Amino acid sequence: MREFNENNAAASLCQGKLLIFIVAYNAEKTIEDVIKRIPAALTQQYAVEVLIIDDSSRDGTFLRSEAARLDKGNPFKLTVLFNPVNQGYGGNQKIGYHYAVEKGFDWVALVHGDGQYAPECLPQLIAPLAAGQAEAVFGSRMLDKGGARKGGMPMYKYVGNKILTTFQNALLGTTLSEFHSGYRLYATKALAAVTFELNSNDFHFDTEIIIQFVNAAFRIKELPIPTFYGDEVCHVNGIVYAWNVFKTTSQARLQRYHIFYDRRFDCTARRRNEKSGSQELRFLDQQIVQQVRGNSHIVVIGPLREAARKELERQGCRITLHKDEDGLTASSDLAGADYLLLTDSKFLGHYPEQLLARLREFSSESPNIVVLLPVGNVAFALIRLLLLCGRFGYTRRGILNTWHQRLFTRHSLKQLFVQNGFTLLQLIGIPVPYELIFRSKSTAGVFRTLHLALITLWKGMFSYQFLVTAQPTPTLNSLLKRAEQAASAKQVAHDSSAHPTA
Repeated sequence: MREFNENNAAASLCQGKLLIFIVAYNAEKTIEDVIKRIPAALTQQYAVEVLIIDDSSRDGTFLRSEAARLDKGNPFKLTVLFNPVNQGYGGNQKIGYHYAVEKGFDWVALVHGDGQYAPECLPQLIAPLAAGQAEAVFGSRMLDKGGARKGGMPMYKYVGNKILTTFQNALLGTTLSEFHSGYRLYATKALAAVTFELNSNDFHFDTEIIIQFVNAAFRIKELPIPTFYGDEVCHVNGIVYAWNVFKTTSQARLQRYHIFYDRRFDCTARRRNEKSGSQELRFLDQQIVQQVRGNSHIVVIGPLREAARKELERQGCRITLHKDEDGLTASSDLAGADYLLLTDSKFLGHYPEQLLARLREFSSESPNIVVLLPVGNVAFALIRLLLLCGRFGYTRRGILNTWHQRLFTRHSLKQLFVQNGFTLLQLIGIPVPYELIFRSKSTAGVFRTLHLALITLWKGMFSYQFLVTAQPTPTLNSLLKRAEQAASAKQVAHDSSAHPTA
């Protein structure tokens, strides 16, 4: 009973549950020493468990780990697991992080079984997580100038680390001192929010999980750690690793612009540059505004960007907003409207013929209404190039959305509207939204100008998307109604002329 009470009292003083996860492969010479170097003082602040996963070692790593587990002098609860099939560096991490999430730990600290990263630093590294200051803490060997080389880091690794980190910071908009430290601590709530289980089993798993945290806008904090290179065996193929890092980082960057899509990196929070840019008219907004007369009534289906709304209102336009096409329930909703603006091409993504038939019917009370709709161009030059390379993929947003069932070229888009009772007024070619790619307005402007020149030369090839402006032709119901009204008016006029009043 006394022991139970003491355990409860100790647990009540703990700030949270910490899993110290040791990845081990052929580490029989170092694993016991690594365990002994973990500060016992951690148990005074946290409920600590040490997890060792032996990744199918060919030496006595598992037996040495088991000996440590059975050692009565060990202050930690220690769990030892063994992968019957080697999972790789990334695959082993996945299992450990899954364990941390499933067992309800608050944080997990990754430690290497070869002793390259000092376990003595754990109290300092866990502190920002426990204080809620970050969702990830990395031990960096590059924060102390010259420390990495003094600690024995080979020159080729030092230079490679610097080059790759500089490249990754430039593409991802980060300022990390290094991307390639294996000393990492994560909040398990953050781990549960990203799809780390889809990441590579190879060494560039570390790059992929950083990208996921960056995309999700999780806070990453770096703290200096000592560098130690001993006689441990390096299992990393430097050339292959560098290529995988380069490829993965480049694809993640391009995914921001909805050129590629990879579910691993589909955890993007709203980025700061997009938020600030929401107050400025984008090129597509400008084209929409130019198509609309001042002091007109506009019915908008879908979200309308704040900048576009303010500009239209500045021109005296009256705006009626509907969340989606289901918001239109009767022709009276469009009665008296001058323009119908559908702000997202997804409205044509599923059943375009039915949608256009419905819009045409509802437009019967507004015979002069103009429909505006941006639509992605599946024949865009980049898509053609990807097809030539044997690649085709959907994106979260942009010209090929994941929800698209129907895709359009310039010709098929014209056919769609004409065959469904619309007169096509214009098909305006829209370039890539370079304002979302480049922070510099002047750089974005240069690329936009060049792109517009290409669109002028070949609209079907170089348009990123089209802005359709079309007018519905009268329905038979409306024509019949007009004929009846005209006949009635003529009869009244005839009766008046045949029987003039005295």
